[in-house]
Amino acid sequence: MSSCCERTSQCGSKPYENHGAQVVALTRKTGGEFFITAQCLEGESAHGLFQRVAETVRDLRAHIVSLEVFGLPGRDAARLRDALGNIAWPVTWIEEGCERPNPVRGVQVWAVSGMEVEPIILDGSVAGSTFEIDGVQYCRLGGIAPPDPSRFRTEQTRAVFDRMLAALHAAGMDFGNVIRTWFYNDEMTQWYGEFNDVRTTILKEHGVFDGLVPASTGVGGRNVSGAALTAALFAVKAGRGAATAVAIPSPLQCPALDYGSSFSRAVELETGGLRRLFISGTASIGIDGRSVHIGHVDAQVALTMDVVRAILDSRGMDWGKVTRAIAYFKHDKDAPAFGRYCTLQGIRGMPVLLANNGICRDDLLFEIEVDAVAET
Repeated sequence: MSSCCERTSQCGSKPYENHGAQVVALTRKTGGEFFITAQCLEGESAHGLFQRVAETVRDLRAHIVSLEVFGLPGRDAARLRDALGNIAWPVTWIEEGCERPNPVRGVQVWAVSGMEVEPIILDGSVAGSTFEIDGVQYCRLGGIAPPDPSRFRTEQTRAVFDRMLAALHAAGMDFGNVIRTWFYNDEMTQWYGEFNDVRTTILKEHGVFDGLVPASTGVGGRNVSGAALTAALFAVKAGRGAATAVAIPSPLQCPALDYGSSFSRAVELETGGLRRLFISGTASIGIDGRSVHIGHVDAQVALTMDVVRAILDSRGMDWGKVTRAIAYFKHDKDAPAFGRYCTLQGIRGMPVLLANNGICRDDLLFEIEVDAVAET
């Protein structure tokens, strides 16, 4: 086949392990894509975790496109550099929960081989990466923070969007090319409404509601710069190759726009013989937009996963097509609930990173984002 997705030898097989990290690979005409998920092992140091990630990337002979760190203090950045050398890609570093006795920690990496990755430089620092697959330009930004964390939160939010736009412009793109966004808001529940108001205003200013409203994750998370938020995004631009992106509704939830959150439940990108499905951060919210199963984490996990599965089903996919996922728990003690659910449902080896982050509502205990890939 000219372009197929594979994890060992064929599309839909299980992720494999390399140095204790889960790896999902997509084989392309020009090389490979790799989604690496590495959960911190019990008693493992930051150096040990980063070293395992570095060894995995080296074994794959890959170039990192983006890297996310959860649950580790910013002072460990030196250890990341020791393991991986010169950091020429965007790093989104969320410290939330790092001070807990048994923190939930881990790293996710997107890497590629056989293609040239160019850094996007903003004010002297790496803000993103850009590269081309099958004639389509890909752009991944990360670690986007406001330049002045002393400003009001709403001003910091607008500054983050301004920096995102500046980085997109450096890649020859704008908000119309954005497929997916991530926002990690410190003390989120204190100001999520204000954040949504600013986001909606900015998206209106740029005509986003006239086209594709991106998929998104918005969860709580303290960042290393001490800012009100840090952000990331994924964007594409068709060139010699075609790329089509459409919003995908949720069969079991109302549109997020109905209750004032400006994102699509999911977005599907079709390009290069693949359908890439990006499912937004999803929580235990009913069809009427209200929180469900308040106070019961296992029930919230079950309902949330039912919602995600319904979106996968609607696109002819299943858990076996998942390339990466992040499961966010408000309380670190609740993280084992995800394993309990997978055991009951017979789900084995799904590439998911567990993280300890605040959720956008006080009564929500769990949220998950999921990416999946299938052949066209």
